[in-house]
Amino acid sequence: MSEVTDSVRRMDTRLVNLVIDSARPRELAEFWATLLGWHVAEEPDEIDVRAPESDGWDLDLVFVPVPEAKEVKNRVHLDLASRTPEHQAELVSRALELGGSHVDLGQGEVPWVVLGDPEGNEFCVLEPRERYMDTGAVASILVDAHDPETLAAFWTGITGWPVAAREGDVLVGLRAPNGRGPWLEFLRNDDVKSVKNRVHLDVAPPAGADHAAAVAELIAAGAVPADLGGPALPWRLLADPEGNEFCVLTPR
Repeated sequence: MSEVTDSVRRMDTRLVNLVIDSARPRELAEFWATLLGWHVAEEPDEIDVRAPESDGWDLDLVFVPVPEAKEVKNRVHLDLASRTPEHQAELVSRALELGGSHVDLGQGEVPWVVLGDPEGNEFCVLEPRERYMDTGAVASILVDAHDPETLAAFWTGITGWPVAAREGDVLVGLRAPNGRGPWLEFLRNDDVKSVKNRVHLDVAPPAGADHAAAVAELIAAGAVPADLGGPALPWRLLADPEGNEFCVLTPR
C-alpha cells in the first residue's frame, strides 16, 4: 500500500454534506425533498434536505446560492434506487411532474433512466439492483474518475469507508462500515474537468480536533488547496488528486 494511502487512512474526518450549487436553492431543495420523501430544513445561508432515520443516510443535502450558471455535465451525481420496474417508472414519472427532464448524454439503450433536476443537474433512476436494495432512496453518490482505484483509495482515507465492490477497472465502490445509506462510487470517465464542480462533498474532523492540523494532513496526503479567493471563511476548500473540490469544515 502506498505511503499516501497509509497517511490518509490515519485521518479521522467523516462525510457530513453533499453540497449542490444552485441559482434557486429553496426551489431545488423542495424538488429533491419531494422526490426522495425527505424534509427541508432552513439553515443560515443554505437550505438543507435531510433523510428520515430509517433511510440510513447520515449526510445533509445542502443547497447553496451561487451566481454562476451550470455549464457542463456534473462530475458528481446521485443515482436513485428502485425496488421494482414499476417503482422505477413511478420515480421517473414523479421527477418529471416535479420539473425534471430527460437528459441525453449519449447513453443509448440502457436499463436506467438519465434525468436532470430543474437546474439541469444530472441524476439516474436505476433499475432494481441487488447491491442497492438496502440503501434507502439514494443508491449511490457517483464520481467520475480517470483512475477509480487511486481516487477511491484517497476517499477511503478521508471517510473511513472501505472498498466494498469492484467492477474490473471501471468502478470502485465504498460503503459506510455500518452497511447503511448510499454507496460512494468512482466510475471511470476520461472527460477532462474544466470548471469548478457544482456538486461536492464536505468532510469534517471530530469535535475537539485541530482544524488546521487536519487540513495540513490532508494536503500532505495528496489533497491540494483550492481556495477561490474572497473573504476568509472558517472552512478550507481543497481538491482531491483529480481536482474535485471538497470542503474541510470545522470540527464537529
